[in-house]
Amino acid sequence: MNIPAVNIASIGAALVLAVVGIVIMVAEPFLPRAQRWLTGWLALGGVAVAALATYRMQGHHGLWYSNLWDLDDFTIFFHYVFLFIVGLTILASMDFITREGLPQGEYYALLLFACTGMMMMSGANDLMMIFLGLEILSIATYVLAGFRRKDLKSNESALKYFLLGSFASAFFLYGTALIFGATNSTNLIVIREALKVPNVEITLAFLSAALILIALCFKVAVAPFHVWTPDVYEGAPSPVTGFMSAGPKAAGFAVLFRIFLVAFPALQDRWSDALWVIAALTMILGNVIAVAQPNLKRMLAYSSIAHAGYVAVAFAASSPRGVSAALFYLLAYSAMNLGAFTIVTILSRSEDRLVTLNDYAGLAAKRPGLAALLSLFLISLAGVPGTAGFAGKFFIFRAAVESGYVWLTVIGVVTTVVSFYYYLSVIVQMYMKPAAEEFQDLRPAFSWNIALLIAAAGTIYLGIFPSGMLERTLSAVMSLPH
Repeated sequence: MNIPAVNIASIGAALVLAVVGIVIMVAEPFLPRAQRWLTGWLALGGVAVAALATYRMQGHHGLWYSNLWDLDDFTIFFHYVFLFIVGLTILASMDFITREGLPQGEYYALLLFACTGMMMMSGANDLMMIFLGLEILSIATYVLAGFRRKDLKSNESALKYFLLGSFASAFFLYGTALIFGATNSTNLIVIREALKVPNVEITLAFLSAALILIALCFKVAVAPFHVWTPDVYEGAPSPVTGFMSAGPKAAGFAVLFRIFLVAFPALQDRWSDALWVIAALTMILGNVIAVAQPNLKRMLAYSSIAHAGYVAVAFAASSPRGVSAALFYLLAYSAMNLGAFTIVTILSRSEDRLVTLNDYAGLAAKRPGLAALLSLFLISLAGVPGTAGFAGKFFIFRAAVESGYVWLTVIGVVTTVVSFYYYLSVIVQMYMKPAAEEFQDLRPAFSWNIALLIAAAGTIYLGIFPSGMLERTLSAVMSLPH
């Protein structure tokens, strides 16, 4: 009887978040209603401890728990990305949850559970383990999308996300069943070795890869699997929309990279062509449709779709430098997009009623600091030099050209030019339109200020000094089994 290798430190970060989430849920009923805001700081403390646990994982690389868990630089990098995303979301949510009168402990616990699922997805070396992490993330996110329970739009958002997310989960499970039939395993490394054998059921393997790709394309919201995104993002509470636009997207791409680079490299000729089409269609649809959106949350939703297309460009290139650029871009996108959604949360007022472009008219006259920060995040999303967005797109397009995807790069550059129109239209509203009286009594909370400071610092730092982070992302990619 083989006893599986056990290493608690290798799963320390996920374990911390799960335990803190449970503690928050148990403790909340015993706290006086006026003090339940403390659960937010407890959740943030849990994120800090999980970050420390992630740092202490450095000396525990290897395969653990019967090869179900692969702790490498790739896993550790994404742990930090997920903790960054959840930490900023908690900071952006603290005053919002109090303002809306929503259950605080339940909200923060769900965020921590969602992050636990994302960590499982990035580090799992088995398709069934990945599926468990995917479902933990999905169920928590379904609830968060409909967290404003008396709001019909929020309810609609949760229902649409649940129905289409369930279809995606079914695709993933069916793909897992087919690859098990072809290789007699769901372990990624075993699948890779099995596909090298001449008499393997290659048709089943192709079909399995296609179904898994479709399932994960739903999760990262690339075309033509993006139709749920605008309605879900518009109906969800603003901090949740920010989280959904960054967290599940990063987790979905982490799984895509691990599955297709570790388990399916033998099928690369097939899935690279599919990703070329997906990336081109996503960039075109996301950017063109965003131009016509008067609602800022819907505009950022289509923007999110377009940015998923840029990451897909790097994935299609499938070189170490390309995937490294994709990892860099996911971190950069998380910083600038969460910063933008934090400002949307601040300005939206009760029940997210002020989210159209016209509602931002004259913001610079009344709140120049918020207008300047939102302008920074928007020009970074557009890709202005000196910002994280420009650095990320430059690395992605360079990798695509080196891999021979010149036309895909041309499409990416042209659609980036299109994106300037709708990003700059918000800046025009803020600086060139008459001021609105709505901004007179606006006072951003302390937690919001911290979130904006961190997001702005990340956006500027990654734009000016990208080389250090790019080396870390390349190290993360090279640590994958190959």
